[in-house]
Amino acid sequence: MIRHDTAMTTPVSNQSDSSRTHLGKISLAVVIVLAIGAFLYFDLGRWLSLTALKENRDSLLAFTDANFVSAVGVFIASYVIVAGLSLPGAVILTLAGGFLFGAAMAALFVNVGATTGATLAFLTARYLLRDTVEQKFGKWLGPFQEGFAKNAFSYLLTLRLIPLFPFFVVNLVSGLTRVNVGTYVAATALGIIPGSFVYAYAGRQLGTINSLQEIASPNVIGAFVLLGLLALVPVIYKRVTAKRA
Repeated sequence: MIRHDTAMTTPVSNQSDSSRTHLGKISLAVVIVLAIGAFLYFDLGRWLSLTALKENRDSLLAFTDANFVSAVGVFIASYVIVAGLSLPGAVILTLAGGFLFGAAMAALFVNVGATTGATLAFLTARYLLRDTVEQKFGKWLGPFQEGFAKNAFSYLLTLRLIPLFPFFVVNLVSGLTRVNVGTYVAATALGIIPGSFVYAYAGRQLGTINSLQEIASPNVIGAFVLLGLLALVPVIYKRVTAKRA
């Protein structure tokens, strides 16, 4: 009887675990939707604009000078929220960081906030969507998954270095792959350094910037593209040597 009862309860336990997982996914999705909805409903994006930043720069500077540690904490937390929820405003935050903390320190704070937020978005996409996507499209995604897994660091580094690929798209799409979390974090943290520094440095000139187009000049974009192509050199080298072998 004892064995019979144990065997009978095992499927029930599995169903219970599956139900809890499903409920957890629904709850997380609801929280994310509500957070994004609140951001849009209360028009919080108006504070993440170049105009708002320039209008409030004196008060922001005063607060930072008087409460440096708190200002750093608020800045990093804001960046984590924006990146984690894939909200617009990361560029403005980076400009603000450069203006308030200086290019070098801002690049460091941006790296912490952006990498943390990107990792949360990555893990969320993996938790909510990857199993469903693999069940429906695993047949077609198999070769892509294998190729991406072999050169994940180089591919991710390229995607981070070239600003032609939206930051939030890379976060979400990467979560659907089988890339290791450690590899994802390392490639993200390293790949966003050049862009973070460029925008943070531009933030030091906040008084003379009138549009974002003045920062993303053709020369800067070209330099990033070259950096991205440079990151692909190890991948190309491996393929060439493999063919020769």
